[in-house]
Amino acid sequence: MRLTSFTDYGLRILMRLASDPDRGFSTTELAEEFGVSRHHLTKIMQKLAKVGIVQTRRGGGGGAILVRPPADLGLGEIVRILEEGKVLVECFETGGDCNLDGRCGLKGRLRLAETAFLASLDRSTLADVALASPDNVTAAVR
Repeated sequence: MRLTSFTDYGLRILMRLASDPDRGFSTTELAEEFGVSRHHLTKIMQKLAKVGIVQTRRGGGGGAILVRPPADLGLGEIVRILEEGKVLVECFETGGDCNLDGRCGLKGRLRLAETAFLASLDRSTLADVALASPDNVTAAVR
């Protein structure tokens, strides 16, 4: 299974926020750390704010913070939210094209694999994968 870059960066951002849940992280800071455009990161933050995972504040002392504790945010839940509307294969889409109607033995197996993938992520939380700041990693290596 391949996640979209939207979800990939969303997870990275949340992993970083989870490393210091009481601190506000600016979009500029996060964009620089992960090498992603601020515009793309802003879209991700808007989605995460809309569903109540992060809260954003403007101005000095502002930035993005987690609304819920990292231990209360399951990775499967996050992936489902960020991948909303994305399908693993075209035939999962309502009205999706499939010229194998009635003969395909793959669709059911792919559904099972997708379910197993998400169930595996459901067993972990954001707290399990919180990402240390680059400064902390450098200090630990010394």
